[in-house]
Amino acid sequence: MKRVMVTWWLWFIWSYFIELALEKGYYIVNIDKKTYAARTDLDFDSNPNYELVEKDICELEHLPVNIDYIINFAAESHVDNSITANKIFLDSNIYWVYNLLELVRAKWVDDRPIFLHISTDEVYWDITEWSCTEESTTFASNPYSATKAAAEQLIFAWWRTYDIKYMITRSSNNYWFGQYPEKLIPKTFEFSQKNKKMTIHGSWEYTREWIYAKDNCEWILTVMEKWEIWEIYNISSDVHYTNLDIVKKVLKVVWLPEDYYVHVENRLWQDTRYSIDSSKVKKLWWQPKTSLDDYLVEYYKLHK
Repeated sequence: MKRVMVTWWLWFIWSYFIELALEKGYYIVNIDKKTYAARTDLDFDSNPNYELVEKDICELEHLPVNIDYIINFAAESHVDNSITANKIFLDSNIYWVYNLLELVRAKWVDDRPIFLHISTDEVYWDITEWSCTEESTTFASNPYSATKAAAEQLIFAWWRTYDIKYMITRSSNNYWFGQYPEKLIPKTFEFSQKNKKMTIHGSWEYTREWIYAKDNCEWILTVMEKWEIWEIYNISSDVHYTNLDIVKKVLKVVWLPEDYYVHVENRLWQDTRYSIDSSKVKKLWWQPKTSLDDYLVEYYKLHK
């Protein structure tokens, strides 16, 4: 039985990874300090192959025994929060990775787990037409993406210097049930339930690539099982929508007028478009299984 250490599975996106891994027979050790965005409706404690260590990653002094993989999901991720209070992003997104890498380095070489780090498409350039490949230049635009890019640089340095075995996935915008309401989709639903008009920052054309978190987690598990170490893998859906597109889709589902929103002042930073080329992982004939439109209907049924 392979033993996998997972950080922050209680955060909405990554909780599904645990379900997949347990179904496939992995033993899971979860390190989670249960932040504000943690889900409270999930419970794996009755599963004999699951173990929760409720602890801050910065305070972790040694790795659990006989770990084959570390899947580092842990990160502060809300861009607006990173602009107004950036220090916690430095602590979480950089120092946590540093501490984990040092704990791996402390192990005997043949006993070191593979370090699989979950990154983001926001480490790439803000682009208007084409899509970034894994070889594209990274160039952070805000404190959140800067800390994620810095974490990757630590991983590369610890590989070159200490021969750490790593893999990195860079995912596009995730959505899923249980997502914290600071994100666009649940926030729009929440506003509609309160009969409030949704707010759109500045101009409406800001575009993101959207992927269902379950599809993302399935592919992360596939990367862990079947792909090469010392590689980076983009994971995306090839489905692009502007923020206004998303808001209008939600408004349609909840039977509100499509203009039931209001423009507000733009935030200090706003990238126009993110898009990544995931043809590398699609060589195994993987395709996203869940459409955004189907998801929105199901979300509405569960929350109305």
